[in-house]
Amino acid sequence: MSKRKMKDAHLPVGECITQVQEILRERLCHQQLPDRPEGVEAQHKHLLELLKRTAVHGESNSVLIVGPRGAGKTMLLKCVLRDLLEEKEVQKNLLQVHLNGLLQTDDRIALKEITRQLHLENVVGDKVFGSFAENMAFLLEALKKGDRSSSSPVLFVLDEFDLFAHHKNQTLLYNLFDVSQSAQAPIAVVGLTCRLDVLELLEKRVKSRFSHRQIHLLSSLTFPQYLERVRIQLSLLHNFPDDSFAQDWNTSVKTLVKDKSVEDVLQRHFNSSKDFRSMHMLLMLCLCRVSVSKPAIKPADLLEASRLCFADTKANMLHGLSILELCLVIAMKHLNDVYEGEPFNLQMVHNEFKKFLQRKSNSMYNFDPPVIMKAFEHLQQLELIRPVDGPSAKTQREYQLMRLMLDHSQIMEALQKYPQCPTDIKQWAMSAFS
Repeated sequence: MSKRKMKDAHLPVGECITQVQEILRERLCHQQLPDRPEGVEAQHKHLLELLKRTAVHGESNSVLIVGPRGAGKTMLLKCVLRDLLEEKEVQKNLLQVHLNGLLQTDDRIALKEITRQLHLENVVGDKVFGSFAENMAFLLEALKKGDRSSSSPVLFVLDEFDLFAHHKNQTLLYNLFDVSQSAQAPIAVVGLTCRLDVLELLEKRVKSRFSHRQIHLLSSLTFPQYLERVRIQLSLLHNFPDDSFAQDWNTSVKTLVKDKSVEDVLQRHFNSSKDFRSMHMLLMLCLCRVSVSKPAIKPADLLEASRLCFADTKANMLHGLSILELCLVIAMKHLNDVYEGEPFNLQMVHNEFKKFLQRKSNSMYNFDPPVIMKAFEHLQQLELIRPVDGPSAKTQREYQLMRLMLDHSQIMEALQKYPQCPTDIKQWAMSAFS
């Protein structure tokens, strides 16, 4: 069948919905790189030239990409690497090592990962090195070409760069910057971080070996651009098999974006985070509600998805507590009100709970002290309360000072939604004095 006939063909609605969900999930989850990064052209050019000098001319460099989460640091680096690797010479020679401060939590783990990514496990074998610097020098020496005259250029990407500054003596950073400065081997060190004060974290000897190049990214996105991005992300391209369905879908997306209630929801998301990943999560939740009976995204879907995104997880956790645990939380709330947020202990909470029992004279809420202790410990495990200091052997558990990690509004909101909450407990929570 010709392409023209395929486009003119009308597929069953169920099949169209399946294809829409496949296409949009691929787009929203994989976050495809743009052909040209918008708004960061100067930064793109600067970083590309810097890495090209390492990859082609063997010049060592170091640079930090600094910006808030969602500003496009990783996207910028990926776009630069994609453009850089289009050159055949670079594609053959450039080696890449990607480290993350959340994963490589100390220098030993980082060195092991560097060895693995450079495929030098067999070369290192069971060799014993006197220091980290010796091990690093051996790895870079092993990368030299057969004529021993030149090394392959290596790009080190350090994501969550500020976390590497917390490693003991900053040995990894010192050695990487030292190699890049002393021209022992052609390497480029690119750090990605959210912290503007990252240089203050570096030791003097590390700082002196860093080039002090920084590329700053700040989101200049406006709300109309954000709305347009939502429309583009949800729209189908012209190559969709059923042309008629694609036109109807795209028309419904345009109508959706112009809806006042939808604009208000998106404005709230835009104000809280300009990160495209959070927007993609919102749109993914909307997409899950599309079905054969409802083959388009409606404003109500976006409102529900927004409610889920902004759901208060701690308030939701209260819905799963037992009546006893809920009573202890209310007792803590009253203690917070009376003592203006000062820490409390289990004994104080128990006394507050007993006052409530004496007023109600209700045997239904009588619990043995060990049961109350267990409920109190469960609240600590859920991180609804936390100790003021670390656990001390000298302090009995009943007298260890705690703080409540919930505020008044979260507790009251959870009580309204708590399934079949007894009336007297609700009244106790709402009373000004216990």
